[in-house]
Amino acid sequence: IYILGFMGVGKSTTAKALARKLGYDFVDTDKLLEKKFKININNFFSKYGEELFRELEHEILLETFNYNKCVIATGGGLPCYFDAMDKINANGVSIFLKMDEKSIVNRLMASKQKRPLINDLSEEELLNFVEKELNSRKKYYEKASLTIPALNLNIDHLVAKISEHNSY
Repeated sequence: IYILGFMGVGKSTTAKALARKLGYDFVDTDKLLEKKFKININNFFSKYGEELFRELEHEILLETFNYNKCVIATGGGLPCYFDAMDKINANGVSIFLKMDEKSIVNRLMASKQKRPLINDLSEEELLNFVEKELNSRKKYYEKASLTIPALNLNIDHLVAKISEHNSY
């Protein structure tokens, strides 16, 4: 089960809770990348840039296709490169955690320093960035098997939705 969505919507938190509820393993693609290449995401972006990051992130994604009974939190941009969404959907169930721009900005303002793409942005610049990025990523996110509102997400509700989808 792949958990997708924009940065700050709660992918890792949701994936952990869902994995616990289902008795599955939890995996975070960012953490896998950090462990494999022994560098944190912020430093990686600063040192090597986004293009190489996306290539290595895709390699990590391909490795997850060998996992069983696993809930995987993806990086926010992961579904948008190298036909990743088609591959994700061919190998599992994808869940898009949907959230409005303003709520995302409010969450990101509290955790900006940990986010390489937005470290130096003002609140207004951040809102513009989120609107632009969400707009460009929308077509990828909307390919998800399920779309779930991320604000006030109830894990039991999510488990029920996945069971209805009957694919995990």
